Amino acid sequence: MKRKIIVKIICLIVITICCVSCSGTGNNGNYPYEPATPSPDPHEGVFVSEYGEMIFNGDGKSITVKIHGELCDLMELEEGEYSGTYVFLSGNLPPNGSVEVRYDVAHELKLELDVNDTSYVKVFDVGLAADDGSTGTVGVDIVTAERIPLLFSDDSHFFDVIFTKND
Repeated sequence: MKRKIIVKIICLIVITICCVSCSGTGNNGNYPYEPATPSPDPHEGVFVSEYGEMIFNGDGKSITVKIHGELCDLMELEEGEYSGTYVFLSGNLPPNGSVEVRYDVAHELKLELDVNDTSYVKVFDVGLAADDGSTGTVGVDIVTAERIPLLFSDDSHFFDVIFTKND
């Protein structure tokens, strides 16, 4: 009888050790997917849409945004040209929130722009809307080296503004 109890205790200890070692001591939350491939080069050049341009200098940080038309309302900015920085984010991953990721697995684009000597910070979903606007898709390979789609919704109707590289 004592032997069965000792065996059970040893099994519980082994299971506990395995669970702790498998979870990793530094993993305190949900982390974004990272492909087992090299990171893609940062965006470089001019990306255009019918409502403006995003100009990347290739350093993975700085951006110039030129907007007009309906995009002004969506971005809550006046028509014009703005300089600043950008970062691609994972989307909300509890408990850590959005974290910086490669653009090919991003769910969000964060812009920090200088608007009349005031800092403008806004996070946009990146994704594609279905043709009928009933759904929006975000996730792996939505943002590519040639395409950056911003996803918006209005009264449960999804639509996108797609910026494509202008060669």
